[in-house]
Amino acid sequence: MHGAKIEKIFLDDSGSFLGRGEGALIVRDRKKQVEKYPLFDNKVGEVQIAMGNSVSSAALASCAFWGINVLITSQRGNPVAYLRSIEDDSHVKTRVCQYKALESEKGIEIAKKIVLYKAQGQNELLKKYGLRQHDLLKIKESVISIESTNLKFVRKKLLNIEGRYTDFYFRQIFPMMPQAILKTANRKTYKAYDGINNTFNLAYTALQWKVLSGIIKSKLEPYLGFVHSEQYKKPSLACDLMEFYRFLIDDFIIQQSKGWSKKDFEFVEENFSSNKKGKREYLTKPRTKELMKRLNAYFEKTVEIPRMKVGNRQEIETIICEEALLLAKYLRGEKADWMPRIPSLS
Repeated sequence: MHGAKIEKIFLDDSGSFLGRGEGALIVRDRKKQVEKYPLFDNKVGEVQIAMGNSVSSAALASCAFWGINVLITSQRGNPVAYLRSIEDDSHVKTRVCQYKALESEKGIEIAKKIVLYKAQGQNELLKKYGLRQHDLLKIKESVISIESTNLKFVRKKLLNIEGRYTDFYFRQIFPMMPQAILKTANRKTYKAYDGINNTFNLAYTALQWKVLSGIIKSKLEPYLGFVHSEQYKKPSLACDLMEFYRFLIDDFIIQQSKGWSKKDFEFVEENFSSNKKGKREYLTKPRTKELMKRLNAYFEKTVEIPRMKVGNRQEIETIICEEALLLAKYLRGEKADWMPRIPSLS
């Protein structure tokens, strides 16, 4: 049994090169400084390469062979692509069970749990800051009262419930941001104009990659969700499972935003459509780079949730991977129940 994969390789500046030689991955930065990561130690778990760097095909092949995740990001840290082994799709049984669950009571049960446990996670943050918490009993009663075997109908009802309590949640946490940089009191998702919402969106995108990575390792189908419907370019299952951890990202952003001012943001001109341009606000590149480094470190923070096999504590990113594995076991009938584990902020 190989040891735990604890090292990560980040090429997040520009001008660096990732290659392979002498049984190791080799990183050479723009100053020609070289660092080696032996492959036979089996400790490298992930490689992140920002655009503006280069990598050899031999290094990519070695990463695939050794089961090392490879993520390609934009300069601002947005995931663009990832490397998958051709064996990732060989475990058909898990995906077949996932498809079948969508046509059964099990799929509806999973969808309801996702909505319930998301509210529990949000309560962790509301409790930490002394804010008014969700009435979890009332939410549970609303969810349980949905009596239908039609998943499409159940999804619509669940999203209405989730939308209401999430609006309540963000109305309380947005005023905690520095007022000098807060231009809206509302959470805006895709293609927001203001800097705070775009900072949340960037951090959520990093979270989605962590969840997506766990889903792929668990041999699940990332584009087939239970709460979120099947849509082009939307990894619905990743959107489902990341709901359990969004509150952790929210807490991270609240903490990181302390001390931010207008000078930490910049406007970027973008194409809004084929004949229309406009400006969106983002963290400056230096601030973005700093934020993403801290976020990557945050994913390695340990919390008090027992591991599947041994130990009473584990890193946040390990919990994410384990939760996907536990869901896969439940779908295959290897576990009698699936109870998502929500980290505590206390």
